[in-house]
Amino acid sequence: MEKKEKSQAQKLSDKLISNHRNGGLILSDEKLKKADKFCEGYKEFLDKAKTEREAVIETVAMAQKHGFEEYVQGKKYEQGDKFYFVNRGKAVILTVMGKKPLSEGIRLAAAHIDSPRLDLKQNPLYEDQEIALFKTHYYGGIKKYQWTAIPLSLHGVIIRADGEKITVNIGEDKNDPVFCVTDLLPHLATAQMKRTPAELIKGEELNILVGSRPFKDDDISNKVKLNIMAILNEKYGIVEDDFISAELEAVPQFKASDVGFDRSMVGAYGQDDRVCAYTALEAILKCKAPKHTCMTVLTDKEETGSDGNTGLNSSYLPYFITNLAKTYGLEGYNVISATECLSADVNAAVDPTFPDVTEPRNSSRINYGVVATKFTGSRGKSGTSDASAEFVGRVRRLFDKNGIIWQTGELGKVDMGGGGTVAQYIANLDMDVIDVGVPVLSMHAPFEVTSKIDVYMAYKAFSVFFAD
Repeated sequence: MEKKEKSQAQKLSDKLISNHRNGGLILSDEKLKKADKFCEGYKEFLDKAKTEREAVIETVAMAQKHGFEEYVQGKKYEQGDKFYFVNRGKAVILTVMGKKPLSEGIRLAAAHIDSPRLDLKQNPLYEDQEIALFKTHYYGGIKKYQWTAIPLSLHGVIIRADGEKITVNIGEDKNDPVFCVTDLLPHLATAQMKRTPAELIKGEELNILVGSRPFKDDDISNKVKLNIMAILNEKYGIVEDDFISAELEAVPQFKASDVGFDRSMVGAYGQDDRVCAYTALEAILKCKAPKHTCMTVLTDKEETGSDGNTGLNSSYLPYFITNLAKTYGLEGYNVISATECLSADVNAAVDPTFPDVTEPRNSSRINYGVVATKFTGSRGKSGTSDASAEFVGRVRRLFDKNGIIWQTGELGKVDMGGGGTVAQYIANLDMDVIDVGVPVLSMHAPFEVTSKIDVYMAYKAFSVFFAD
């Protein structure tokens, strides 16, 4: 059939009107297969790195396989040299030295590796009605009812009284037990269902079931608690007071999986923000002899405001850059001011089941590629950096030039809610920064969903940023 020539209006529309399309219609079958293959490694990372400590351990192992060495302060590095710096086991900076002097700035990607979870309290173990439980304090923004009646695993570290560090990972191996938070049966939940949604499950009701068999001795009370402590003492050599100097996190036990008949999506815990952490990590691992020095920062504490000495509201990143700059006779603040950053964080994808919270013209969609988010925050742009038109234009040109499938988006309708990222703390250092990441369905739920196309495009976006 003879192809019909476009009308003048159609030609003008092609030239003037925005026409972002589903990546599944744009990518060739070969590139779709590459996206699917890339996500196999991503799923493995999600299963191995369910906490910020585990993410750092896995990151360092991957970096060492790619020739990265531990950073030595004061050492002069040459173009192509690769090194990493670990901050207190919860954050890591990976660097590849560029050809151009540091005075021309760094190409920086910053993602966070903490995710919402249930933290054990410092005195967690108790017995009630001859059942042993752990008291928890939830971490980050969660819908508390989503954390009941699902299998949980326990991860973290315990520092014993003698100073020895014990690493805990229970529930991930097929032979391990799992844990859970119980919930009321519908038959007895009449009063519970009258609560507001925010209090359907209260924070103090997020108690983790850990045992029920008593220690066989009639001379003591709390026999079930004693039996649990006897098991833990035999396995780890700990006593109850050792919980005081422990960081133990309960996270969903299930593995990362393909979602959908077409296997087009990834479902897993912790994709906010390990989807951006992994893609930015893979981009720096593949980075070779770049023009500018390139860095990927994987940081902690974003879900609680980025405070603390492992969060980006602290000084560890500018201190690191300052120390690196000093080696070359440069002032750290000059290097920082010349640096450009992609704040690698997710955005909320349009959910057809809940369309009322998003404004369709300015919201991200799965399969439409990586999202460039000019600003986040809430209400009147509170708690955001709001990238400049000049820097947005630069990123736009970079993505278009390199065939990156990308889109823009806000975090919901104005006054509907909102949220923040590490971009504001990067901007406060006097860097140009914009959020670039992956749209997510069911964000902050125990099981989040992303598109494999979007994950792959995030990797490509960080890669071309480092190469520019």
